Amino acid sequence: MPNAPISVPGEGRTLEAYLALPEERTGPRPAVIVIHEIFGPDRHIQDVARRFAREGYIAIAPNLFTGEIQQLLTPEAIATGFGFLRGLPPEVQRDPAQIQARIAALPPEKRAVLAALMKIQDPAQHAKFAQDLRAVARYLRGRSDVEPRKVASVGFCFGGAMSGRLACVDPDLAAAVIFYGNAPPADQIPHIRCPILGLYGAEDHRIADTIPKFAEEAKEAGVRLTYHIYPGAPHAFFNDTRVELYRAEAAADAWKRVQAFLRTEFGR
Repeated sequence: MPNAPISVPGEGRTLEAYLALPEERTGPRPAVIVIHEIFGPDRHIQDVARRFAREGYIAIAPNLFTGEIQQLLTPEAIATGFGFLRGLPPEVQRDPAQIQARIAALPPEKRAVLAALMKIQDPAQHAKFAQDLRAVARYLRGRSDVEPRKVASVGFCFGGAMSGRLACVDPDLAAAVIFYGNAPPADQIPHIRCPILGLYGAEDHRIADTIPKFAEEAKEAGVRLTYHIYPGAPHAFFNDTRVELYRAEAAADAWKRVQAFLRTEFGR
């Protein structure tokens, strides 16, 4: 079956995943790990995986939230949870201890959702997710239909950050694309061995305003980072299922840049 849910090995656990294969499969091909937003591998992420398959890639979208986190973080729960966090006074938002105290005062069902949201933003948890992704990359390299030296990652928002984190821990990764995700921790950037492409919306100030510093750190570490910031584009401008954020022109240009980047790095 060309497109199907499968199970893949993570780091010490099994992950749910969505696999998209090209219709014509003659010989080993490059592969792309498509890393989801905070909403998990939803229909947008699965569509992106299929788009890569139509370009001739083996594409896999692992669910890093497999298990309890997935059960808690429904789209409605995510919206409610972020609404609560963004509604906290600025001085509370800057203090993790105060945030935890506010969460502890909530009813049990709301505490569980907020705890899950906090967990997936924890740098220590990000490090664990990165190891999960490294295990997925190893799985791809072991497939007979994948060229083992041509495995790349492309991630969006939360997944964009994780694409960068994967590049920090997998020296065999061929390339990484970050769509509007946070830069890797500064102390991890020197571990990156592959080229990086970053794509950001200028109106997404929380992230876009940090990218020049990321570029400086990458240059100092000898990491080849190419990035583009789209004027007038918000966060998640590539997600055509979120009509309030989607920007068709920027999304089309970004897709062309991704394809050109991967063709260059894969030598296609």
